[in-house]
Amino acid sequence: MGIYPDAPGHRNMETSIAAADAIAPKLGRLQRIVEGEIRDAGAHGLTADEVAARLSMERWSIQPRTSELRRKGLICDSGQRRPNSTGKLAIVWIAA
Repeated sequence: MGIYPDAPGHRNMETSIAAADAIAPKLGRLQRIVEGEIRDAGAHGLTADEVAARLSMERWSIQPRTSELRRKGLICDSGQRRPNSTGKLAIVWIAA
């Protein structure tokens, strides 16, 4: 396994490591899909919740990908904020 952000992160706990190991084979594909959605949104950008909704996936599968893509320099914080599903303001991501 590679090093974050090219490999999924974990919290050095058994369950977290197992989750990272499970997602590792799909990581590159998921990152490309998430990046593509954000790129397609243009200057409007997308929150992690909005990406998840577009892809019919759970937010918990998408949010870590936004952190990885940010670390890779492929997306960035637009400075905009929009409410997420809990009503809290979330980062709106745009392509770098």
